[in-house]
Amino acid sequence: MGRIVSIGECMGELSETGTPGALCMGFAGDTLNTAYYLRRSLGADWQVDYLTAIGTDGLSDRMLDFLTAEGIGTDHVRRLSDKTIGLYYITLKDGERSFTYWRNDSAAKRLASDPSLLARALDGADMAYWSGITLAILSNQDRLALIEALSQFAGRGGMVVFDPNLRPRLWDNPETMRGWIHRAAAVSNLCLPSFEDEATWFGDTDPAATIKRYLAEGSRRVVVKNGAADVSFTDGAGQISTCAIPPVERVVDTTAAGDSFNAGFLAAELSGGSVREAIAAGARLAGNVIGAKGALVPEATSRA
Repeated sequence: MGRIVSIGECMGELSETGTPGALCMGFAGDTLNTAYYLRRSLGADWQVDYLTAIGTDGLSDRMLDFLTAEGIGTDHVRRLSDKTIGLYYITLKDGERSFTYWRNDSAAKRLASDPSLLARALDGADMAYWSGITLAILSNQDRLALIEALSQFAGRGGMVVFDPNLRPRLWDNPETMRGWIHRAAAVSNLCLPSFEDEATWFGDTDPAATIKRYLAEGSRRVVVKNGAADVSFTDGAGQISTCAIPPVERVVDTTAAGDSFNAGFLAAELSGGSVREAIAAGARLAGNVIGAKGALVPEATSRA
């Protein structure tokens, strides 16, 4: 059996029901979204765990119950009595989403403050998955602790997968963000950036420039998502190639597009697929996800 540890913040997701003034609540978050789709895409010979921190209140209990019901391992979820979970509210316009957050008291900000928890979670795992959002919510001390733990994990032969998922408003300033993102890439075997974000915040002129920059920082492989355009990728030898993806017929909600692509890609590679087969699998899954409302679409994997 293989084991994946996804690291980050799961939040309460508030969205409109269609009835004026009425909201529904689910649970989501970038690395949780990927863990959710990995669990649904991989067979029983793979275990998917989530490493985070939550409170001891009723809402945190509901989140833990949700993770358990979805078959996601919770042995490495830290519980803090003086904190709770973050919340966000989705506003949709023409399929594009914007968010309002309440996360100042989020327990997940301390997910890396217990070195023994990190060590136990990564011990014996095959893959660790994390993101720039995971890094952004931590203190500098905890960022260093997490990077060191993942560096040691990679040194033991573990595969570290990183989605930069650039969110400048979570950082003190763009320069700080860029510095930490590059430090994270340096300990990651595979980076899965999105070109639009990279062009905006790093000034990359094309996906090839994104690939070259992350390779220069120390990542061994890079796969660059680019909306509906070709996916650019490199193998371990640094050769840059592209792969076309099929058009999506109907876009309802782009929430979790990149997260689900990552899950479909990784699940296909872990199941023995080539990089092009993995890109196609990621694109199919993401296309199904953005054709429905919300970050977590249960039927998406059955159609992928």
